[in-house]
Amino acid sequence: MFKNSFQSGLFSILFSIGSKPLQIWDEKVRNGHIKRVLDDDIRSHVMEIEGVNVCTTYITCPADPNKTLGIKLPFLVMIIKNQKKYFSFEVQVLDDKNVRRRFRASNYQSTTKVNSFSCTMPMRLDDGWNQIQFNLSDFTRRAYGTNYSETLRVQIHANCRIRRVYFSDRLYSEDELPAEFKLVLPIQKAKWLTVRRCPHHRLGWFDSYSRGNRRRHQWQVGSQPESSQSVEHL
Repeated sequence: MFKNSFQSGLFSILFSIGSKPLQIWDEKVRNGHIKRVLDDDIRSHVMEIEGVNVCTTYITCPADPNKTLGIKLPFLVMIIKNQKKYFSFEVQVLDDKNVRRRFRASNYQSTTKVNSFSCTMPMRLDDGWNQIQFNLSDFTRRAYGTNYSETLRVQIHANCRIRRVYFSDRLYSEDELPAEFKLVLPIQKAKWLTVRRCPHHRLGWFDSYSRGNRRRHQWQVGSQPESSQSVEHL
């Protein structure tokens, strides 16, 4: 889809206040909804994905199942709001062995599992808005001992709110980002969530930043949400 496009710096694939934020995405909904809503915390429109089952309500990019993104930038960045419900996202990449690998992070499992073609990881988000920075190159190397070539597909499941999804050539500080790529709350800055590699093949740290203070956490499942949601394993 973008393989022959010039890719440098920041490359956005979803912006919630654009005229058609899901133009290149496909929507799948069962017992839920995907719609644009006004978020009270940031006082702006965002995309909301809500569903009884996280696996049956999601958005996927590209919309055409026969196409791939072809994005070679190594960092995936998502500005996501924690809805305190089950949530997951998936990224499918191609490595230098021409093998498709899939990474899936969720807040409803407690262990990391790596097999030949997929890696599933537990995740915990801070309350409110988070910025997830996913180092695809590092995760591919750590999980499979191969080199990251490109991202083929991104899939975001219920339950969350989304401000923006983009790729970057490196990690940018808040001061370096253009204004439209920042998320600043009316009262305080949003938390910054950086997914980093963990030694001994345990892919699970994140750093969260709030008001310039860094806290390090182990990337693990949080407390179970109080809801009647169900999970079907893919």
